[in-house]
Amino acid sequence: MALLQPWTTGLMAVLAMAMSPGIFGDPDPLVAEPKEMIVKKESHPVLFRQKREWIWNSLYVEEEKPAPIPYKIGQLKSSQRVEVKRFKIEGEGANTIFTVDHKGDLFVSKSLDREEKSLYHLTATMYDGNNKVIEDSGDFVVQVTDINDNSPVFTGVFNGSIMERSSIGTKVIEVRATDADDPTTANGELRYSLINSGDLSAFEIDSISGMISCKTNSLDRETRSKYVVVVKAQDMRGMASGSTGTTSVTITITDTNDNIASFTRRTYDLYVPENHKLNEKIGTLDLEDRDQIQNKEPIFTLPHDLNRMFAVEVSPTKDGNLVLRQPLDYETRDSYNFTIQVRENHRNLRFSADNAGTALTSALVHIKVLDVDEPPVFSQPIYTFTVLEERLVNNIGTISAKDPDRAAKSIRYSILDKDCPISINPFTGQLSTIRTLDRELEATHMFQVRAQEEPSGLEAFVKVNIIVQDVNDNKPELIVDETILCENDMANTVIGMLRATDKDNQPASFTFSLAYPSSNFSIKDYGNNSADIVVAQGPFSLDDPRDYSLDVSISDGGRPLQTSVTRVVFKLCQCDSRRIPTRCKALPRKIGVSVHVLVAILLCIVTILVIVILFVMKKRYQKDSLTSMKNSGEIHEQLVTYDEEGGGEMDTNGYDVSILSSACHDGSLLRHPDHHPHPSLYAIVQKPHHHSQPQAGKGDMAAMIEVKKDEADHDRDGYPYDTLHIYGYEGPESLAGSLSSLESSSTDSNLDYDFLNDWGPRFRVLAEMYGVDEPEYYHQY
Repeated sequence: MALLQPWTTGLMAVLAMAMSPGIFGDPDPLVAEPKEMIVKKESHPVLFRQKREWIWNSLYVEEEKPAPIPYKIGQLKSSQRVEVKRFKIEGEGANTIFTVDHKGDLFVSKSLDREEKSLYHLTATMYDGNNKVIEDSGDFVVQVTDINDNSPVFTGVFNGSIMERSSIGTKVIEVRATDADDPTTANGELRYSLINSGDLSAFEIDSISGMISCKTNSLDRETRSKYVVVVKAQDMRGMASGSTGTTSVTITITDTNDNIASFTRRTYDLYVPENHKLNEKIGTLDLEDRDQIQNKEPIFTLPHDLNRMFAVEVSPTKDGNLVLRQPLDYETRDSYNFTIQVRENHRNLRFSADNAGTALTSALVHIKVLDVDEPPVFSQPIYTFTVLEERLVNNIGTISAKDPDRAAKSIRYSILDKDCPISINPFTGQLSTIRTLDRELEATHMFQVRAQEEPSGLEAFVKVNIIVQDVNDNKPELIVDETILCENDMANTVIGMLRATDKDNQPASFTFSLAYPSSNFSIKDYGNNSADIVVAQGPFSLDDPRDYSLDVSISDGGRPLQTSVTRVVFKLCQCDSRRIPTRCKALPRKIGVSVHVLVAILLCIVTILVIVILFVMKKRYQKDSLTSMKNSGEIHEQLVTYDEEGGGEMDTNGYDVSILSSACHDGSLLRHPDHHPHPSLYAIVQKPHHHSQPQAGKGDMAAMIEVKKDEADHDRDGYPYDTLHIYGYEGPESLAGSLSSLESSSTDSNLDYDFLNDWGPRFRVLAEMYGVDEPEYYHQY
């Protein structure tokens, strides 16, 4: 509209000028048109142009108007009078939505929607018949006029809240709707109202702003906690012809502390065992409060005399938890009856309580204590006794425990530590020592005593400390540094200082004196637990073979008195004028073996004994194995060949005894000192063919036997060999028996022990005992 105002003003001015004959003359264009204007289909040079202006009609298009055929909405005009002219438009929708003919009539060819586009900006240009511009481009606007074709729309979900007991006029929530129609017209002006489908008793709405407010001061969340109202929005300023839209609004009533807590019962009966743990719940006192839990703030009050015995703590659900503070004892008191009070925290109570006249603010609590079989109870939490060391004490002290139950069962005592030097009477609990105690080894003994109800009932434990008291039972020990004795030391020269120590815990008063008279030295005791060694007679000489020493007697002054004697050996030296040694005489070596060396020696001896025993057992086992071979009843024998079995002594084909006879006759089996060992004849002896008679020379067989005997004599780890192979057992029915010499006695042995004479004089007696004469040796063959 603002854009059309200057055009309308210009149009009125042009019309006024056209109506004045003094200005324009005859309005007929053929008469009034100046000669300088362009004529039909002719063009002349323009000598002078006067500025002209467009003459517009009001251009409006009604939205949603159907256009099956284009319809005219206005005409484009100019103040110039030209019969032949052409119009051209450009801009939004030009030549598509909007078209113009040669007369300047403007047409619309389709239905328009104002909510989609309300203004179209175009430009127009006018040409003559020669296509020359008569009027420059001029801007114009086509407006789409609004119709009420849209209904109000609510966007989103509306939820409000208000506290109960709020005053009248309290704002809850503002509801807004939108209408796509022109807001400057009645089509887009909305009015709000609550419709009867909702609850109209508590809330109202402003028709223009859409603000919902409370119209009562009696909202009660405990009675009703939620309201749903329906809001209607209507355009056309709420007229009946207007379009409408609706939405529902949920209003929540929030809680305030306007109720007090109330007990759900008048009496609470609780049963609690006497061994119930402290600071733990023994029961719950349920409360009822119509307010929400954040506004449920009860305060409990107990009788003054039971405040230390019980307490009430607020639970997470804001109920009362009854808690035990002190231990229960069924034998002392078996029940408790008291009244407990509850009230609301008035600082948070904003209004007078709705249930002030009906709430139960006090309740009676009955607690019944249940009897439980309890373990024994000691008279003290810990026992401490003292015992003198080195003494057997029959009565150190007494451990006492009792059954706290009414049954009062008897108690049996015992000590858990099996190595404890203290014993306890199982019936009286009296402690005594099993062995003497040594404070220097262990000053305190700690153990546990068990008290158990009989028979095999509950048990309890207590800690016992035995402190061992010291007695003067250790001898004083001398402390002395290396003492240097100089050759030129004269009488009254102090050569060393004496001090002492004592393992006992008692304060000692040491005195030092000579254990035996000495002509060269004396002791000067200062009475302060120290003394000096003083030369009584000097000087001394390194050439003197004597060793200088002094026996010192020490007394600790305790009760009983303990003394000791310690020898102090002096190191004799040549010294300079300041008693600094320059050359000293070697001290005599002390002969003795330390304990560690003795232990090492004993371990070595034990190890050797174990090895010897194992070796002997091994030999015995091997001998028993050979003996078991004898009882098998079967002998295997072979000298060179043994081709046949059976026959016993009649088997002369398989065993040629002539070889042994020849060996005996030619003397090759005798041992002589100059005899040298021959090589083994295994390779020489050949096994004959089957069923053939063995052929062997007498000399070869004797040499072979001699070689094998020599090998057996020098093999001290092997068993005796009588033949080329080991004799075994074969044939349980053989009458020959064993030919082995394993079980033959030493006196019947054919072994020549004369070689023992070559081993030295120590073996000569053994050679004479076991040796045989040559005639006897030959006689055995």
